[in-house]
Amino acid sequence: QVQLVESGGGSVQAGDSLSLSCVASGITGSSNSMGWFRQGPGKEREFVAGISWRAGTTGYAASVKGRFTISRDNAKNTVYLQMNNLKPEDTAVYYCASTISPYQSIATASKYWGRGTQVTVSS
Repeated sequence: QVQLVESGGGSVQAGDSLSLSCVASGITGSSNSMGWFRQGPGKEREFVAGISWRAGTTGYAASVKGRFTISRDNAKNTVYLQMNNLKPEDTAVYYCASTISPYQSIATASKYWGRGTQVTVSS
């Protein structure tokens, strides 16, 4: 049984940093890659970043490239999202999800989802 659990959200000021974690229990053999998505107030869920388990290949949305870094620890079945220079527009619930590739940007293509963690950035 696959279970994804996010942690690390919080409330910060613009320019601050946060690190999110996603522990993916039972994911081995069930997914080639993992992704982070987010859903802001009144917005659709959007792709943030993705990474492949095997090679560590990464993909990013243009809005976060250069500020966010995705990484993984295969031994711990854990994916991380380091978020630097946060902006108010980064405010959202952040979800991790299984993905087909590190570039998969369509949320509906993901089979497994965590419950999300709230990130709030104030100006």
